[in-house]
Amino acid sequence: MERLDKVLSNLGYGSRKEVKALVKEGAVVVNDEIVKDSSLQLDPEKSSIVVNGEEVFYRKYIYLMMNKPDGVVSATYDKYDGTVVDLLQPEHAVFNPFPVGRLDKDTVGLLILTNDGELNHRLISPKWHVEKHYYARVDKALDEKDIKAFEKGIVLDDGYKCLPAGLVILSSSETNSEAEVILTEGKFHQVKRMFQARGMNVTYLKRFKFGELYLDEALEEGQYRELTKEELELLVDKEIQ
Repeated sequence: MERLDKVLSNLGYGSRKEVKALVKEGAVVVNDEIVKDSSLQLDPEKSSIVVNGEEVFYRKYIYLMMNKPDGVVSATYDKYDGTVVDLLQPEHAVFNPFPVGRLDKDTVGLLILTNDGELNHRLISPKWHVEKHYYARVDKALDEKDIKAFEKGIVLDDGYKCLPAGLVILSSSETNSEAEVILTEGKFHQVKRMFQARGMNVTYLKRFKFGELYLDEALEEGQYRELTKEELELLVDKEIQ
């Protein structure tokens, strides 16, 4: 059971004080009865709630897919730069979602945001082996030796040995190669540092798949939407339950 004012406040209907005023005005109906007490205890998942004539659909968790743009930080707060949370509309920001894992400031593509801490843990913990797929452009040629090095496990500049990773060469030239990188972990700047260990620099990086979930290409950079029921089921599959 939860207080009515807390439920409505969490859903973006204003502060507790503002919700109390709504209730006093007779604008809130619970189970077909006008409510005058904002401290009313109720089960938000089973109760019918109407505010100003519109039915309220309660949900505890929110799940968002964003096409992260260049120049914003994958965090809920940053002293110097804008964050992905700053891009959210108030009706979504009120749930206090956080990014699942992170993408570098200049990396774009698929980012999941949620306030479901358990799902977040399962998706980013290496022990669950959830694959993340990236499209990368680098400034040198790629060959079979690089593929084998990724499969073996790249040793980073700090001595950490990465878990085996996939490298699929899409095109290769002396100055510009394209590849798909498949990881099951997410160390700091990992993709860039893996290529740096092979003597090359990443010039563009985009994540396009997380587990079995693909980025909706209809989303322009900076846009986001809620996951569909089917998409959420792709993340909460039997392998990671």
